[in-house]
Amino acid sequence: MEDNHTIWIEKYRPSKLADIVGQDEIVERLSSYVKSGTLPHLLFTGSAGVGKTTAAVTLAHEFFKDSWQMNFRELNASDERGIDVVRNQIKQFARTNPLGEATFKILFLDEADALTTDAQAALRRTMESYAQTCRFILSCNYSSKIIDPIQSRCAIYRFKPLSPDAVKEEARRIAGREGLSITPEALNAIVYIAQGDMRKAINALQGAAILSSMIDEKMVYAITSTARPDEIEDLLKFSLEGDFDGAESVLAALLHERGIAPNELINQCYRAIIKRDMNRGLKVELIDHLGETDFRLSEGANSDIQMEALIARFVLSSQKCR
Repeated sequence: MEDNHTIWIEKYRPSKLADIVGQDEIVERLSSYVKSGTLPHLLFTGSAGVGKTTAAVTLAHEFFKDSWQMNFRELNASDERGIDVVRNQIKQFARTNPLGEATFKILFLDEADALTTDAQAALRRTMESYAQTCRFILSCNYSSKIIDPIQSRCAIYRFKPLSPDAVKEEARRIAGREGLSITPEALNAIVYIAQGDMRKAINALQGAAILSSMIDEKMVYAITSTARPDEIEDLLKFSLEGDFDGAESVLAALLHERGIAPNELINQCYRAIIKRDMNRGLKVELIDHLGETDFRLSEGANSDIQMEALIARFVLSSQKCR
């Protein structure tokens, strides 16, 4: 019987390529490597929680079967970013022969965009020197931070954010396995929170399941400290109507009573404004105000003052555009 305390993102990590949801085209191409028995160096790029690590691990599973742990190694480049990790750990693994019936090994380097330029140059030489005994799979959020000589040596796979249907499908599957009852509104809330990130979706589901086996929309937003879309709409409505006091009241409730992070509110306001049907000039100004506030918060400015100033700018901009 499985340990009930297992983190669900590990408990439900797919063990086969065919079980990966939302990346059908990539799965099909990776499966063709398994059928042919060959593998080039690979570069996986995309936002967090879209299946890059899962694809690398399941690929190793399918290539090496029972000997996959002996012929597969995972390193996180953000832990050690310098050239020493390439010269020591990576080179040492790459130069040794594969075990069992495997014809090569796989080294998976997660967050490769964290490597320094010198470390990437050394990695390029290692990839060239030991290509016969080791294949490299590099994973990153931003492929532009990977030097061109490495990109040119890899087959590049761009993982897209997961679709709402894919997130709902996986959430329903996990809920069924765990004996949970989840409302359609709660599924929509999970999709809203996840933004295509399956890791966020599964964590939200597990957090809500800790409270009750009957999961509704309110629980999902509460456990993730996220404002409901209607609360964000209220904040924008009061601001754009010129009602600073009303907007300030909603903002104070979200920040201090609900404990929602200012950066999360900025992100949610941005998502709501982008979808909103409104004057184009006003929309541009509001997004500009959001960007300025986000930058000031990143520089360490007082969050309460900056968030109050943000809705003040919203009010002024709306009055100017009337």
